[in-house]
Amino acid sequence: MSEVPESIKYSIDHDWVRLGDDGLVMIGITDHAQESLGELVFVEVPEEGQTFARGESCAVVESVKAASDVNAPVSGEVVKINTALEESPELVNQNPYDDGWLICLRPSDPTELDELLDADAYHRLLAESD
Repeated sequence: MSEVPESIKYSIDHDWVRLGDDGLVMIGITDHAQESLGELVFVEVPEEGQTFARGESCAVVESVKAASDVNAPVSGEVVKINTALEESPELVNQNPYDDGWLICLRPSDPTELDELLDADAYHRLLAESD
């Protein structure tokens, strides 16, 4: 069964979002997503300073099975990227909610966070898809 931390928000596309005290949001793919993809062999993240609208592709994760776009769960500007993934994409498989984060955004519309799923709603989404 996939790990679903209570303290973060989720998108229907199986991305997670953690709001920091500084107002920035860290984004990654969920445990369920990395399990579905299998062993990651490549992660492509954008450059700092790029901006994305909610729903726009902001990263690519590639496994031995398939490549998949990661869509921005909220709109904003990339302020930090996880450079460790260049050498070690498997960090997403090993620890998707900590070491395996993808990007950090400055949200342009913080109210978009209210439209994301809490852990209970994400559990229900996973149960419906099984």
